[in-house]
Amino acid sequence: MEIHPLDCEKIYLSADLLTLDGEEGPITLKLSEWLQKDPVRIHRLIIKEKVLKVDQAEVFLPLISKLRRADFDYYKRITGLKMMIDFPGYSSDIEARIPFDTDPIAFYKWWRKGKNEHKVYLSPAYQFKLFQKVSMMEPKVMLKKDIDFVKSF
Repeated sequence: MEIHPLDCEKIYLSADLLTLDGEEGPITLKLSEWLQKDPVRIHRLIIKEKVLKVDQAEVFLPLISKLRRADFDYYKRITGLKMMIDFPGYSSDIEARIPFDTDPIAFYKWWRKGKNEHKVYLSPAYQFKLFQKVSMMEPKVMLKKDIDFVKSF
């Protein structure tokens, strides 16, 4: 079997071969096959480790689509406030960032009190930002645990 190690300088296309370590040793597949087999690993190599460069249209956009289906929790974490949501008052899905920024109280009520935390991942930093805004604007709507979270800083 021919080995095709990762070349950090190359911009990979879907037909390019790539060898990565597997449980039973090195595995060589086309990048398009890696997108099917292990999209989370490929995404991490691109975004977190920054060792894999890929063509945006041919590889990265299909990868994001595959991530959504393969591991929705991972997809939700990487998407964050860019997640498209069905938010009350809007006729179609919008980015979560819009109500988060423009109406934090309504977003808080929808996200926390409306039990929609599973729909949008907020990092602790974004939770703090949201809770801080809401506590300044209308603290009576907040849950005690969120008030305590803001006070802990």
